[in-house]
Formats: sequence, C-alpha cells, structure tokens
Amino acid sequence: MKHALWMLLASLLFACMGVCVKLAASTHSAVEIVAYRSVLSLGLMAVLVRLRGVSLRTEYWRWQIARGFLGFLALFAYFWSITRLPLATAVTLNYTSAIFLAIFLAFAGMRLTPGIVVSLLLGLLGVGLLLRPTLSADQLLDGLIGLASGILAGMAYYSVRELGARGEAESRTVFYFSLVSSVCASFWLLGSTLHPLDQRSALLLLGVGFFATTAQLAMTHAYAGRHTLLAASLAYSTVVFSSLFGIWLWNEAHDGGTWLAIALVALSGVGATHSSRNRAATAS
Repeated sequence: MKHALWMLLASLLFACMGVCVKLAASTHSAVEIVAYRSVLSLGLMAVLVRLRGVSLRTEYWRWQIARGFLGFLALFAYFWSITRLPLATAVTLNYTSAIFLAIFLAFAGMRLTPGIVVSLLLGLLGVGLLLRPTLSADQLLDGLIGLASGILAGMAYYSVRELGARGEAESRTVFYFSLVSSVCASFWLLGSTLHPLDQRSALLLLGVGFFATTAQLAMTHAYAGRHTLLAASLAYSTVVFSSLFGIWLWNEAHDGGTWLAIALVALSGVGATHSSRNRAATAS
C-alpha cells in the first residue's frame, strides 16, 4: 500500500510539472524550458552522485550519449506537445512509450506473446482514436510530435534497460542524461531567442525542475517495492490528474471518444508492461 501511495504522489507531481510547462510556455519556448529543466536536474544530480560516492567514469559512454540524446529529443517533443495540445492528450501520447518499448524489445529478440500483441493493437487503436477526433487539422503536426515523444522515450528506456544490464549505476545514467540534455539545449539556444526571466516565469521554471526531480524520487520509491506491476499501472494516473488540471485551469473538454482513447492507451501500456515482465521472468 505504501508503494502505491508513492506512485500516486509521483503521478500527481508529474502532472504538476506539466501544468508548469504549459504555463511557462506563455513566455518561454519549449527548448528554453527543456534547458532550464535539464540544468536544474544536472545540478541536483551532481550533488547526489557526490553524496553517494558514485564515480562518473563509464565504459559505456556511447550508450550514455545515445540515451542522453534520445532523452533530450523525447523531452523536447513532450514539452512542445504540452504547450500546443490539451494537457491530457499530450500526456497520453507521451505514455505510449511503454507500447514502443515492447516493440523495441521484440526487435531485440523478445518473443511476442499473445498478451503483448493484444496490448500493442489496443494501444495503436487508442492512438488512432486520440489523434483523429480530438485534434483539428492544424493540430495534427503537434499530435504527431507528441506521439514522437512516446517513440523516443521508448527508445531512451530501452537504452536505460541496456545500461542497467551492463551494471551502470542509475544515478550515473541520470547524471549523463541531464548533462547531454543541457549541452544539446544550450547549443540549440545559441540560434534561438532567449527570453528574459521575471518573477512569475522564474517560479514556473523552478517548478518544472522541482516537480520533475521530486516525482522521479517518488517513482523510485514506488518501484523499490515488490509490486512493480501495480506501480506501473498506477503511473497512468498521471493522465487522470492531467485531465483534471486541464478541465480546472483551461476548461479543456473531452468527449466520449477521447476518454475511450485514453483508457485504451493506458490499458495497452499496463498490458505491455505486464506481458514484458512475465516474459522476462520466464526467460531468466
């Protein structure tokens, strides 16, 4: 029960991060928000690895750079979609990462069980429903970018899985993700307009970094328990919290088709996670 509450807290904090991103978008671009979020995370992770005595030396720097670059692109696409789409829609598209992770694992040699196949079909149906009825023609590109955030996040999670299998410390991987994201965002900003900070925007950008970091810590506590499937399932409560925030703050309306699409994507992600874990347990 305690670990379930940690995951619910993490989901609420991730939804709060989304709210801060959407509000900060009125004064800052998506890449600026990514830059501030990455630099704040880098500072916190530098302190954390120092306190834990974790060495930053790695034999797998190519994997670390690839994971960091994919994570940066996924984060940028996610923040972009949040600024352009209803919050629940953007979050749901990003949470297709579990579906694409299962696909990448299949390409890597994991046999597709009937459970995974059904989950993937449900997820694809949900994505199709979500993109068609809820997005106008001028929002279709933003919707595809949101979907790309899920694909890229799935690729990044696959890299994290491979790094973990090679014995890389999680805090080291998160540090390098923050470092690569900060460098990529900084180079991008060289050719972009950097908007000045005021009290409101500074607080919102701090909120993005704070909520993202505390959500990651809460999620780590949740997955530390024995009920990992329950934790993975409750992660989709982020969509529910985001929907409530969208309705409350921006009067975002959702019809029956949208709610059905969101439910299908969530069910698909839970099913893909469950089937993948069962398959991994059988193979080990």
